[in-house]
Amino acid sequence: MNWPGTLLNGRPKTRADLLFQLRTRTPHELWLVIVDASASTRRHQALSDAKGVLAQLFDDAYRQRARLALLTASGAVPKWQVQGLKASSGLHTWLEGLGAGGGTPLLAALSEAGQWLAVRRKRFPAEQQRLLLLTDGRLKDIAGLPALACPGLLIDIERGSIRLGRAKQLATALKADYRHLDELLTV
Repeated sequence: MNWPGTLLNGRPKTRADLLFQLRTRTPHELWLVIVDASASTRRHQALSDAKGVLAQLFDDAYRQRARLALLTASGAVPKWQVQGLKASSGLHTWLEGLGAGGGTPLLAALSEAGQWLAVRRKRFPAEQQRLLLLTDGRLKDIAGLPALACPGLLIDIERGSIRLGRAKQLATALKADYRHLDELLTV
């Protein structure tokens, strides 16, 4: 019911005098976040600074009512933290406990994410999906990357005096936009 609009026209006497608000049904947004938390991301506070970006992302997702899917790539296998839920304050607790260590199952994480997105796209065809990948790009081989059919952004968290630049190659292979973490921290 649009009460202000109805009452501005005077006291309603019939049903025809009542104004109703039109409901807009915009499709939900899903933000798929993949975090590379391998041992190499511990160097030069890369993962610590990336946590700041993630905290801001969680706040933005909460304000925009976006749904989040969060996949961590560390150790032997990737691990889902959240799958398609609304952003909540519980994510900040997880973020505080996030540590780096082990190998980089990033290719397995991308493959699993691609399969999950395909299933979700069939279930929610109007949903707008976006990918955010935080990684230093330190992979042995990027051959066999899955095609993720959604727009993406790769944030390169590689730090140090010697940078291999593999994250930029990974972004190109994934057809994702590329930004370095230092660009985001100075903005």
